[in-house]
Amino acid sequence: MNADTKKRKKDTVRLFEPITLRGVTARNRIWLPPMDTYSAVNRDGKPTPFHYQHYVSRAMGGFGLIIAETTAVTPEGRISPCDVGLWDDEQVAAWHWIVDGIKAAGAVAAVQLNHAGRKGSTGCFSVGYEGKSVPVEDGGWQTVAPSPIAYRGLADPRELSVDDIHGLVGAFRAAAQRAVWAGFEAIEIHAAHGYLISQFLDPLCNERTDEYGGNLEGRMRFLIEVADAIREVIPDSMPLFVRISATDWAAGGWDLDQTVDTACVLKRHGVDLIDVSTGGIIADVTVPVKANYQVPFSDQVRERADVPTTAVGLITKPKQAEKILRSGQADAIEIGRAALRDPYWPLRAAAKLGVPVAKAPYQPAYLRGAFPQD
Repeated sequence: MNADTKKRKKDTVRLFEPITLRGVTARNRIWLPPMDTYSAVNRDGKPTPFHYQHYVSRAMGGFGLIIAETTAVTPEGRISPCDVGLWDDEQVAAWHWIVDGIKAAGAVAAVQLNHAGRKGSTGCFSVGYEGKSVPVEDGGWQTVAPSPIAYRGLADPRELSVDDIHGLVGAFRAAAQRAVWAGFEAIEIHAAHGYLISQFLDPLCNERTDEYGGNLEGRMRFLIEVADAIREVIPDSMPLFVRISATDWAAGGWDLDQTVDTACVLKRHGVDLIDVSTGGIIADVTVPVKANYQVPFSDQVRERADVPTTAVGLITKPKQAEKILRSGQADAIEIGRAALRDPYWPLRAAAKLGVPVAKAPYQPAYLRGAFPQD
């Protein structure tokens, strides 16, 4: 291989190609997925200096797009009492300085909006009651769901009325407006992992007989109304993502075909990208966890729904991530747990893949410490 061929190879590393969705361009295709840190220690939904350090360090480490963790649209929509939120105008300023820091470091700032539904009011390392419902006297609350079916080991939820559902659509709309005020450049709707929207989608969780249940059209109605409501209040130039579990790994439950059908509808309602994950809806199922185990779902949604997708789940190595992009199985790669270990994963990846230091997403102050190329 001559020098010119080597140069062309280095110049075409897919992980470091920009990607544009609507009016927003991410500098590369290495994204930080939303991972709850359970660290809003004052229990007021406001992010703290910890969150600034957490997100801005990864923006400085070269990630192209940062999706801030699950952010509740109501206090009762939190997974735990120490979750962040955007249900109140006073939370906007607490997010604004974090968003500014992410953008100043060269990354796109996105946020995931969520309601936990029947999996809310649960414990965590900063609260206690891990794997259990937090009692009301210790800061917990009555959870809600499409149907009064409890998740394993958690308290029974209250079934939502149609008026309640309409109110929650409005809560998503208002939270999206606050996200715009905070300076976020993209929004993701959390419709995966067994939280409220995926509870509506899944026939094993949703036994309603009204317009929000029954067939797929009914079960996806809440998600489509939320997407429409958010699209109404965000700029046309702002991308809208949806994270979805492509299967719940359970017979008779949510599956890939329903995911593809839903993605096709979402595309018509202004959704620009599907963040493809799996599981979290039904307890006690066998999930074949291994490297790339969720990538085929991203591939199928991308091909069959003709919509951009991300791949996530035990993608830890640069060459592994690059191969997924080159094979056309996804448009961006989300590096999750590996990013918790290494905020500078993209810079290491650039060195591993032979990207010249001048073209890697280094902060100018860090160039002297650039990783040596393999």
